Amino acid sequence: MNLRGKLAIAFAAVGGGAAILVGVLGYHTASQRISAELDRSLLSTASQVSAGAVQLLAPSTLTRGPGDDDHDEAQPMVAQSIAPDGTVRRVGGRPVALPVTAADRELVVGTRYADATVGPDDYRVLTVALGSGRGSLQLGIDVDETRHVLGDLAERMTWVSLAVLAGAALAGWLLARQITRRLVRLTRLTEEVSAGSRPGLGVPDGGRDEVGRLSASFAGMLGRLARARDDQERLVQDAAHELRTPLTSLRTNASVLRRFEELSPDARNRLLADVDGETRELTHLVTELVELATGQYDDEPLQTVELREPAERAAARVRRRSGRAIAVDADGTTVPGRAKALERAMANLLENAVKFSSGPVELRVRDGRVEVLDRGPGIEDADRVFDRFYRAAGARSLPGSGLGLSIVREVALSHGGEAFAGPRDGGGAVVGFTVALT
Repeated sequence: MNLRGKLAIAFAAVGGGAAILVGVLGYHTASQRISAELDRSLLSTASQVSAGAVQLLAPSTLTRGPGDDDHDEAQPMVAQSIAPDGTVRRVGGRPVALPVTAADRELVVGTRYADATVGPDDYRVLTVALGSGRGSLQLGIDVDETRHVLGDLAERMTWVSLAVLAGAALAGWLLARQITRRLVRLTRLTEEVSAGSRPGLGVPDGGRDEVGRLSASFAGMLGRLARARDDQERLVQDAAHELRTPLTSLRTNASVLRRFEELSPDARNRLLADVDGETRELTHLVTELVELATGQYDDEPLQTVELREPAERAAARVRRRSGRAIAVDADGTTVPGRAKALERAMANLLENAVKFSSGPVELRVRDGRVEVLDRGPGIEDADRVFDRFYRAAGARSLPGSGLGLSIVREVALSHGGEAFAGPRDGGGAVVGFTVALT
């Protein structure tokens, strides 16, 4: 059963239970009030009859008809006296003999109520002790009409309870439909996403309740999933394009290697150098792809980092690889970050500067701002240099995958900053990134 059905049943149960409870309490109260009124009426009539007002029990002829001589419905009472010796004598009212028990005969003082059945009729019986050796007076009243009224009341309350139950079920279903309408749409969306397809329905919005908050969170999650999927597809397409070039070169070199003995020593050296360069380039490209796709730098725990330390390590690494002089000018700024990721980003900036310039390279760190300055040819398309696999026209003949600066941008974003690139005063380029200080 779905949530809508459960809510409808819950509403019906609450409404129906309340109606039944009110009906039962109402019936019980009415029954007690009527019984109490009958007892008061019997006691009042008994007082008057014992005082001599026997005419109160005289039968009425208003409703008398043929065959009703012995049973007058217009006079529901019957009275009889019980002598001290136990003899019973009819006093008035219906010509009916009420049953007399030993307790009735032994009653000396006070009153006694009892229920009795005589023929087809039920009676409420009051026995009153007259005192002074006068015996007692017994007065009964037909309660069939009373029970008929109570039965009719119970039947009406039953129908009312059923009507309330049906109304509560209908109202519950309508309310549940209104409440769960957005939840049903969210459920369909999650099922579509779980099935691997793009959702074809809009996320229900509006409302400040829990469902509205859930819808807003789900919409944000779907947006991030869509962007991640688009980035993944673009990464796969770009990676396939970039891998095609070194693989084609390696395949060509492999074909040439079949005639290795026919080549001159100089051609062999060039071929082996080309194979080695393409292999290293392919390894570098695969490493950067794996890091960019899986975000391995995000797995590093966040800690307090003094930016001078990763800057010195990155500069030392690039010096060893390139043999170039790299100056480091760093203050003692500390930031919450990931040391290895920051070092990788700085190393990428330095390697990029060394590749495009032959002059001095400087790494400058100030107040959470990391800059690499060179005296190279400058920056082409500064707005696109941080895109994945982007390589300017003048750089396509140089080694590289076009992923280094995109990794710099990812590291900057993960540290609450941004990447930037622009021209340097006097010629060259300034490329770097910022990180949040707190």
